[in-house]
Amino acid sequence: MVGPVRPQFVLFGSSIVQLSFCNAGWGAILADVYARKADILLRGYHGWNSRRALEALDRVFPKDDPNPPSLIITYFGGNDSMGPHPSGLGPHVPLPEFIDNMRKIAIHLKSLSDSTRLIFLTCPPVDEERVNKNISQYLSHLVRTNELCQTYSEACIKLCQELDVKVVDLFTAFQRRDNWKIDCFTDGVHLSAEGSKIVVAEILKVLKEAEWKPSLHWKSMPTEFSDDSPYDLVATDGKTTLNPSEWTFHRAIQWD
Repeated sequence: MVGPVRPQFVLFGSSIVQLSFCNAGWGAILADVYARKADILLRGYHGWNSRRALEALDRVFPKDDPNPPSLIITYFGGNDSMGPHPSGLGPHVPLPEFIDNMRKIAIHLKSLSDSTRLIFLTCPPVDEERVNKNISQYLSHLVRTNELCQTYSEACIKLCQELDVKVVDLFTAFQRRDNWKIDCFTDGVHLSAEGSKIVVAEILKVLKEAEWKPSLHWKSMPTEFSDDSPYDLVATDGKTTLNPSEWTFHRAIQWD
């Protein structure tokens, strides 16, 4: 552990979480946006469904942790919503069980502390044509359809409304973009840099609008070691220094 202790934002989920620091991913963008404000912790597990997440929940988020996260962004459903394999193996989880699993996950995460906030992400759509073309010599045929993604997405939204959990409707957000099938994915399922930008924009919108105290929106959070210093770069007047702690001009997108 290193100090000072910052608020912890945990990204918890399957491959869309695990891969969120590659390909200019949404986890990496959040880490930049929250530099000197919060630590972005990655707890992503490629291939997991809600069933496996529930089995590991106490180990990933122990209830006796003296420093519970300030925010947990959770994504499961993409693997759950895949069509069942005839063998009974594989990631598919029937919709009623998926809803029950996500309910248990939400209740557990809420119980970590009164100040732990939650955001759930729904299934994004998929590029069905590309998915069906990606035939692997190692994997059985993957059944991924937008009809299934939408069903599980809508179920997640309904559950979050019931439990008063903030939710990002990625299924709808992606499809607002022209050419989303081409622009938003690397393989028809996993996110490209453009897809990740949509995720970040939606998350920041929730954080800005949430009436949480303290606010977890980046512009409202204190910046670590933000004091003026005589060691900062010298201004053109040759007499004062410029404090760079809030500079964001390096960002290609000036996030709101």
